[in-house]
Amino acid sequence: MSGIKAETITAEEMAKIDRKAAEFGIPSVLLMENAGGAVARTTTEKFGAKLRVIVFAGTGNNGGDGFVAVRHLINKGAMIDVFLIGHPKDVRTEEARLNWNVIRRMKQNIKIHVVRSPSDLENARGYLKRADVIIDAMLGTGLRGPLREPLASAVRLINKSGLPVISVDAPTGLNPSTGEVHGLSVKATYTVTFHRMKKGFLRAREYTGEVIVADIGIPLEVEAATIGKRRRAGKTFE
Repeated sequence: MSGIKAETITAEEMAKIDRKAAEFGIPSVLLMENAGGAVARTTTEKFGAKLRVIVFAGTGNNGGDGFVAVRHLINKGAMIDVFLIGHPKDVRTEEARLNWNVIRRMKQNIKIHVVRSPSDLENARGYLKRADVIIDAMLGTGLRGPLREPLASAVRLINKSGLPVISVDAPTGLNPSTGEVHGLSVKATYTVTFHRMKKGFLRAREYTGEVIVADIGIPLEVEAATIGKRRRAGKTFE
């Protein structure tokens, strides 16, 4: 990943770009759809279509991206177990709730498990033994401090599984701006991050794995109006 510092932004800059995109009239739900679609495409490109997938999802927009990916992957023939880390009533944003409500109504090739404490993860072990890949959609670029339970237990379970992992936007537990790990972090095989490479990933290859930067449809003009940069999006960093 050498020679790409000019291509990086921080999580804080990305949050500003997201807000500016909304001011330009780009619906946040559209960006979420594009992000989740990119995760699904990466999953099928790297591992095939008819997969057994375990999705660990949070209650924020990172989880919302994961919910979108679930829908796309099922259309490709995947069998999916979703472990929601938190109570369904705590799904926070309108966009995430919209996509949560879609998948909770789906009956074919999907099973949803609600995880409110570490003990609720016990049955996940059996599902992991039969799975092909894990999608980590628990926390993205909004990490603040050490992981709490049951997130911490979910991360330990993922890292012990031996399965390939695709992290959505950033590995859960990794600060994408600094590359710091607050206690523990998912160790991803691939990280699908959005719009730009995040600055902290340069120092955290052992956690990010291969980083794929997905274009989710934010115009370069929006970025320029926010942080004064005009660059081409959509790269892979090995």
